[in-house]
Amino acid sequence: MKAIEVKKDIYWVGAIDWKLRNFHGYLTQRGSTYNAYLIVDEKITLIDTVKGYLTKELIERISDIIDPKKIDYVISNHVEMDHSGAMPEVMEMLPNATVITSVAGEKEHRLHYKKDWKFQTVKSGDTLNIGKRNLHFVMTPMVHWPDNMVTYCPEEKILFSNDAFGQHIASSERFDDEYPVETILEEAKKYYANIVLPYSSQVVGVMEIVRSLDIEMICPSHGIVWRKHISLILENYEKWGSNQTDKKAVIVYDSMWHSTEMIAQMVKEAFEDKKYNYYIYDLKDTHISDIMTQIIEAEYICVGSPTLNKGILPTVAAFLTYLQGLAPKGRKGILFGSYGWAQANMKALDRYMEESNIEVKYRANINFIPSQEQLDKIKQEVLDVI
Repeated sequence: MKAIEVKKDIYWVGAIDWKLRNFHGYLTQRGSTYNAYLIVDEKITLIDTVKGYLTKELIERISDIIDPKKIDYVISNHVEMDHSGAMPEVMEMLPNATVITSVAGEKEHRLHYKKDWKFQTVKSGDTLNIGKRNLHFVMTPMVHWPDNMVTYCPEEKILFSNDAFGQHIASSERFDDEYPVETILEEAKKYYANIVLPYSSQVVGVMEIVRSLDIEMICPSHGIVWRKHISLILENYEKWGSNQTDKKAVIVYDSMWHSTEMIAQMVKEAFEDKKYNYYIYDLKDTHISDIMTQIIEAEYICVGSPTLNKGILPTVAAFLTYLQGLAPKGRKGILFGSYGWAQANMKALDRYMEESNIEVKYRANINFIPSQEQLDKIKQEVLDVI
């Protein structure tokens, strides 16, 4: 296992998770990396570790550069186990090393690992001198845990950005000029939509700090390192963080006997006639995390389900529960469906949308099978609304 030099005497020593296909409930079809960085200076510093079962890979990469026992500082930007899972084994090798983390980070380390390591807590504005370089710390709580912070090295103009600007991509390429940038951005958008989206208000504050720094490289905790397309990822984060939407609709449904599906097609045609970009997803075929990747920029979220017993289909309920947790702001809703002897579906759909603070602009609910006349009426009414 070889380390990769990102700048002179600064190395990527992380691990590649080629097999990962599910992370926090969303699909990671391209796998992921757990990025750790080694700075060789007067005080040798390791920034973050890796998921526990890949500890051997981390230690081998560090050993490619130095004897791991020479590490003086271990900076923990985030305690979540994909970043800190290797800490128990690493710290056992480093009895004299100091763990640099936030106040919340120390608390969470103790709760996770029950170890009395040598901790030094930092706050925003604090600096750690490691020789020729200084490391500045900025607290970024709730992006996306209370302990989160980022580390900036002004001498190298590198931001070690923790989960911000990351993507789930397993790759032997390390830099954004070595890998298709369109794919990196798509995975960065998916990562934002499925993990960071609920904390967009905090992201806006972080972006103000990031814009004030002189940055030549962003080293995130997952995926590809940014060195050529930094302005591109910053522009996208500012858009996603401020909840800007495009002229775009996402239509999501599940159908029992095709009636709800027929209505979904009419909703789609209305948006097509209004020249909206649209995406239509049958929840039997598409994972909710892939749908969220499109919702991040959508003005309209359209959801359909027939009545099942006293509610809606489980696939639709699962999607709406997931959507509610991720909490996109300022979206408009359209609800539709079909029913037999009880209109329980619309009550359930309305409840989810109300709890998600999505303003419902239109509802259509058809008893059993819609006629062509009813379908045409729905299409016209959607056209009138949008």
